[in-house]
Amino acid sequence: MSERLVVIGGDATGMAAASQARRLKGPDELEIIAFERGRHTSYSACGIPYWVGGDVAGPDELVARTPEEHRARDIDLRTGTEVTELDIEGRRVRAREVESGGEYWTSYDKLVLATGAAPLRPDLPGIDAPGVHGVQTLDDGERLLATLSRARGKRAVVVGAGYIGVEMAEALIRRGYEVTVVNQAPQPMTTLDPDIGALVDEAMRGMGITMVNGTAVTALRTGRDGHVEAVRTNEAEYPADVVVLGLGVRPQTDLARAAGLPLGPAGGLLTDLAMRVRGHEEIYAGGDCVEVLDLLAGRTRHIALGTHANKHGQVIGSRVGGGYATFPGVVGTAVSKVCELEIGRTGMRERDAAEAGYQFVSVTIESTSRAGYYPDAAPMTVKMIAERVTGRLLGTQIVGREGAGKRVDIAAVALTAGMTVEQMTALDLGYAPPFSPVWDPVLVAARKAVKAVRAAG
Repeated sequence: MSERLVVIGGDATGMAAASQARRLKGPDELEIIAFERGRHTSYSACGIPYWVGGDVAGPDELVARTPEEHRARDIDLRTGTEVTELDIEGRRVRAREVESGGEYWTSYDKLVLATGAAPLRPDLPGIDAPGVHGVQTLDDGERLLATLSRARGKRAVVVGAGYIGVEMAEALIRRGYEVTVVNQAPQPMTTLDPDIGALVDEAMRGMGITMVNGTAVTALRTGRDGHVEAVRTNEAEYPADVVVLGLGVRPQTDLARAAGLPLGPAGGLLTDLAMRVRGHEEIYAGGDCVEVLDLLAGRTRHIALGTHANKHGQVIGSRVGGGYATFPGVVGTAVSKVCELEIGRTGMRERDAAEAGYQFVSVTIESTSRAGYYPDAAPMTVKMIAERVTGRLLGTQIVGREGAGKRVDIAAVALTAGMTVEQMTALDLGYAPPFSPVWDPVLVAARKAVKAVRAAG
């Protein structure tokens, strides 16, 4: 008899799991039913700011595989259908068709929870007014672009300055908007140390963005027609024809919570190395709705990134299909950009290292992206954190122009391998003047970190 796999969520993790399971088992061995609340599947939410900013022509370019393509692979994909209840004991899910409201139960032998994350929307007056947008799905992107097309003016306020907030601020600038970023933290991108975040702040101001740091939003004022007109803080009011929320996301785990499944401190599902929900052999979870192991801190964290989501799906699909795969954890690598400024980070900030109980040293160096004499060589700042006694690398942050962001991958590999900064100085990296100085900036930082470790005894 064939088994039935039910997948909740039709984006990266859910459809990667379904597709990988289908590669390993045919329809006569495994029936696959997938539920997706929206109209789109297998798309890049990370690309939405670049669609809004005009780098990407339209939403179709962000879709890796359409619903029709999944169905052609013998996956029963039901779009416009929301799962509203899990019956763990009965091994079934209740689904509701969004348009008709019709409901029905579907049984499963194995279940995949890939419900993603939801943009944070603080409970403030006016937060649900027309013209206020979170940006998490392609449908969100379409609604935002519709607002931009009919906006009466060209004033935008972005609330929050994490990755999405920073990228959306740039996108709106490129669309000709006057942009104000209201940020509760002292500087943008709190995943960076304050001294590196200050470089991002400087770059954003250089683009013409008005940065209001260290200030919390208290309300959104609306006009007579109910549309948002301004963002208020305790100190001032900022006019807005459109407001974009860039406050981060939370795991979308309401279904799991109601069903009594185990959740971590951030509200994400807890899984083992095979991405099985702890204590439930037949239930898998992955993507933005789970917490993953931080290999440096030794605790779970919620990190919403498409790279992880796709890997989770591959692991789940391999397991369901009878193969073997694991997801051991992460070191916290991410890259972004603000106009021409590239930003990369991996591992721990100084605050993270202190909270984890490490004694550490940190160093910062200035270098260039290419040999100094080569045309278009641009400045680059690298900050490196190492354990004080052993010299083990704990974290790296990089800010610079072209060629800076992806250099963080060198440090990510070193972190995963447990290398010391002294071992890093001997890495055989590629060199030619158009690509790097003789000493790559990451290795220059490692050399300085070695000296700091030795000086600290």
